[in-house]
Amino acid sequence: MKTPPTCVTPKGCFVFGIHKPSFTVENYRAGDGVEQLGAKGDGNAIDNCRNYPPGRVVETDAPWIYEIPNPFPFRGVTFIKKDWADARAKNPSSIRLPARRESSLSESLATILGNKDPESLAAAFAGLPHAMLLAAATTSTDPADLVRLAEISCAIIHDPVSHEPTGILFQDRPGREPSPEVFDHALFEALVNNPFLPDSYKNIMVLKPGIQGGSEIVGEYTSTGGGGNHVFEYLRRNSYIGWGHYAANMANDAVRYAISDLDRKDMTGLRHLYYQRTYCRLAEDLGLTPEIPQLPMPESALEDLRLEILRTIADKGAGTFTATLWGWNFGFDFAPSGYRLHASHQQIHQQYALVPALIADQNQTDFKPFSCGDLIADFCTAFLKATGKFFFACYLEAIRSNSRTDGRQDLPASLIVFEDEHVILFVPKAQTSQWELQLMCLQETGNILECNTATRSSLDRGILAAQKTLAGMGAGMVTTIEYAKRLDSNDSDQRLLYSFLPKLPESPGAFSEAQLRFINGHYPEDFAEACRLSLNRNPS
Repeated sequence: MKTPPTCVTPKGCFVFGIHKPSFTVENYRAGDGVEQLGAKGDGNAIDNCRNYPPGRVVETDAPWIYEIPNPFPFRGVTFIKKDWADARAKNPSSIRLPARRESSLSESLATILGNKDPESLAAAFAGLPHAMLLAAATTSTDPADLVRLAEISCAIIHDPVSHEPTGILFQDRPGREPSPEVFDHALFEALVNNPFLPDSYKNIMVLKPGIQGGSEIVGEYTSTGGGGNHVFEYLRRNSYIGWGHYAANMANDAVRYAISDLDRKDMTGLRHLYYQRTYCRLAEDLGLTPEIPQLPMPESALEDLRLEILRTIADKGAGTFTATLWGWNFGFDFAPSGYRLHASHQQIHQQYALVPALIADQNQTDFKPFSCGDLIADFCTAFLKATGKFFFACYLEAIRSNSRTDGRQDLPASLIVFEDEHVILFVPKAQTSQWELQLMCLQETGNILECNTATRSSLDRGILAAQKTLAGMGAGMVTTIEYAKRLDSNDSDQRLLYSFLPKLPESPGAFSEAQLRFINGHYPEDFAEACRLSLNRNPS
């Protein structure tokens, strides 16, 4: 059987191709169109004659291109242009985005108008084109701007004495529940995602339970010993995921809009609700009646329940649900043209659900619902049949023994960003996002049901470390997904894997990415070095 296309070899090392282009291009142009483009400061003209060569075009030594198959074939191939990557290799710390610039539309308009009269500024704001309102809502760092825009976007109720916002005016709708009076939904959404909007406005516009609709709060986490760590678990009944899903959101008395605001206890709370909900749903599905001494469940009770579920599955088989689904969209942006650039809640949040083993198709026969972890499982099976080797064992060995893509011996070669005895955070040899990171369990642990207390703690720390690392380099939008094996799988090799996929301003995704061809401008080893530097500056 042919080995599936992957950069990981059965010997535990990476393999990739190198394009060394040299070519001749016949010239089929009919004529010349040489004209002046401009002039230099000394008056000498600049023309475009180089765009009209007289004959064949001969390229004898174009920059090399490294073609690296993704470790997992279903994720495509990464191409690294050598001259771009060589430039980054000289200074890995330059792999970062610039800090957000301060911006105040109020100050700019006051300068133009020649006064700071509040009524004049309010009138100026109201007269701006919609695109400019959206641009200000997403980019302004001036709370005064955002308050003015908030008053334009929706009907806000104020305290008659203090004038502080106290709520939103609701509108009666025939046959429907009353809903907030929002005049401009795009502007409203852009505003509530801007961290510079005053917390009092965030609270009444989007954070207070119930303001976004009727999703029930069905779980809660507060840390012991204080610290302001408070998380709500919302049920999403009207869900795009069959059987509904859950969202762990920071509560409105624990406002977190930036990764720098997030601490270990916050992450523990967000993830604890995921573990607790998953284990309790599985227990109920298997006919178990877990003893819950208090809520949230103590770690010891959670661990006892996990072990009981494992024993029951081993004795009787799995129940209705056999896969987990977990994800996190951090960050938000709106283009002035109205394009929404990332799907996200305005706060730190995570979403999760369970996937059933089988459902009925249109003919009332068995249909297996999709779980992204199955893609890895299928590949691991094919790899084992073709090579006689377990893929993840080979993958870990390749990560640890990595050599630089460019072959240099004088620069960092490690792909590892962070590691403890349970998990490893690393840069994949082939990144599907230019800044992709992956977090993987080291032991034979393929899903959260196989994770003991210590491993769960390491995962939580590793996820936070990844986000702190990327945020420290300027990443503002990061999608994170979990690849987990089926809960009833006997495969001891498939490891629980998390992929962190930042969106970069100049890499929105186009036809190359639609073909699973991912273009990169740095070597993975240099990005790993940049990540280590960032994590040292922003420890988790």
